[in-house]
Amino acid sequence: MWIYLGLISAVLLGLYDVCKKHALNRNAVLPVLFLSTVAGFMPMLLFLAGSRLAPDFMQQINCYVPAATLSGHLHIFVKAVIVSTSWVLAYFAMKHLPISLFSPIRASGPAWTLLGAVLFFQERPLPMQWVGIAVIFCSYYAFSVIGQKEGVVFHRSRWILYIFLATLIGSISTLYDKYLIQQLGYTPMLVQFWFSFYNVALLGPFTACVWWPKRKEYTPFEWRWSIALIGLLLIAADFVYFNAINNPDALIVIISLLRRSSVVVSFAVGAFIFGDVNRRGKAWALAGVLAGVILIVLA
Repeated sequence: MWIYLGLISAVLLGLYDVCKKHALNRNAVLPVLFLSTVAGFMPMLLFLAGSRLAPDFMQQINCYVPAATLSGHLHIFVKAVIVSTSWVLAYFAMKHLPISLFSPIRASGPAWTLLGAVLFFQERPLPMQWVGIAVIFCSYYAFSVIGQKEGVVFHRSRWILYIFLATLIGSISTLYDKYLIQQLGYTPMLVQFWFSFYNVALLGPFTACVWWPKRKEYTPFEWRWSIALIGLLLIAADFVYFNAINNPDALIVIISLLRRSSVVVSFAVGAFIFGDVNRRGKAWALAGVLAGVILIVLA
């Protein structure tokens, strides 16, 4: 079941990337990031209210938010710091890169997650799953070759560096998720609620200090409907994701790979909406991603 939850999360993340590109196109980055984070946190307040007013019902539907200890707050605050850093870098990269390049590069995170999971959690994927991982990694390399045809020189682009760092930091967050939920025993809703809260608490002052004083020097900010959808889609994707890794049999490497297959959705929808070029070559590379995901699911 956890594999299918990972696939649902991937679809939601693909739509999340499309909305993110729409919101960031010729728009100020930091206010888009902050307001989308606020939009994602608002539904969480309903879960908190329901947990206090009707705890039995919220437990039945797996939406109960328990009280957090001081150590719990500290652990989840660390996660928020990691994720906020990754998001700031990723949002700037998303604004300046084609979505059909950004998403596949972002999807290279499982390489780092695999290394960390094998080293720290002693995970051992099945042989067919290793084959699927190898196929997906080869497809990611094909994307990097195609990117050079669009004038994006990977070792010279600041935005490529940003998305690489964002991906590396995001992989650390993925490993930390397993530590929080499977080893420390925090419930998915506890992590998701306070993680969302601390993201707002971190990004609000950061946006006020960095963007607001010099806002007239940067790209003007414009409100768009896609800003709210960014937060709502991410909350939905994370809800499914946290329940997937809550399964003790779940392999964090496989879940991470399945989530990164969201590149298929972001390519299929976003590349056509935003007029990205070299779609045929990228489609072949995407076929490799799909083949890898199928191998993982069949195993």
